[in-house]
Amino acid sequence: MHGEYKVPGGKLVVVDLEVEGGRISDFHLAGDFFLEPDDALQDIDAAVTGLPVETDAAAIAAAVRAALPEGAQLLGFTPESVGTAVRRALVTAPGWKDFTWEVVHEKAVSPRMNLALDEVLAARVGAGLRNPTLRIWEWDESAVVIGSFQSYRNEVDPEGATRHGYDVVRRISGGGAMMMGAGSIVTYSLYVPASLVAGMTFADSYAFLDDWVLQALRSLGVDATYQPLNDIASSKGKIGGAAQKRLAGGGVLHHATMSYDMDGQVMTEVLRIGREKLSDKGTTSAAKRVDPLRSQTGLPREAIIERLKETFATLYGAEPGHITAEEYAEAEALVESKFATDAWLHRVP
Repeated sequence: MHGEYKVPGGKLVVVDLEVEGGRISDFHLAGDFFLEPDDALQDIDAAVTGLPVETDAAAIAAAVRAALPEGAQLLGFTPESVGTAVRRALVTAPGWKDFTWEVVHEKAVSPRMNLALDEVLAARVGAGLRNPTLRIWEWDESAVVIGSFQSYRNEVDPEGATRHGYDVVRRISGGGAMMMGAGSIVTYSLYVPASLVAGMTFADSYAFLDDWVLQALRSLGVDATYQPLNDIASSKGKIGGAAQKRLAGGGVLHHATMSYDMDGQVMTEVLRIGREKLSDKGTTSAAKRVDPLRSQTGLPREAIIERLKETFATLYGAEPGHITAEEYAEAEALVESKFATDAWLHRVP
């Protein structure tokens, strides 16, 4: 069995192994990482050999860590990444290039329609009715998008939202509120089969699915990094955040919003946020604009989006795609039955 795991921001970890009598045998670790001393590689191989095949990634990592000689230096990988690679080998998880990818960037639609499309397209990928897809959002009005489990009254100031022209909607993924000012952010969604992230912890899958974004941003001169659990950041502060929903049918929705240019004062009048949360969103002053992508690249929003699409296509061989009339119709029906209803918006009062 063979498994690979590219450490986000790090190196490739490769494992080969056999299974005999319900235990891992003939285990070998390889990759383009750095390890000192050299013979620590044999210590890692010995630590994994003999483990039950049911051993989870955390327990594999613990075994590796315990076997390392004192003072061992692991550069570009961790014991946890070894555990992830082993689990992916045992479940024969595919890689990015094992799929046919599409990139979709279409007409502007309402925030509710964008949320409905997320659910429809993720479900269709899980059911094998559409290729795995990257979709860039465009929307025709500003909105606050609250997380699936957030309290409406605790997160949003309705009067402030109305005054500044922000609709309020709720998405199916968890996480915090997103200020989606028209033209002021970059949002994308990935719709992937669950098999792509098989063997990964929930936390690892976040960084894994956004590693291509870091590469795109770095190509634009942004010192981009991933901060657990779900933040995209740089040396100058937070850029954006990701959220994820795994559907029962086998599809995974992973989406992220990055700030291009946002008015900090408006943010405090639309969202009910204190100084600590304000700092988390990239500013300590309500009067300050949050503009990491604009200020760090000096580029228009459209140019940044084009680089994202180009990077994804280059890395994974993606081709331009489109949303079908049937998919739009299914999403429109879901808007009416779910995303436009008070019952959904106020599911957590």
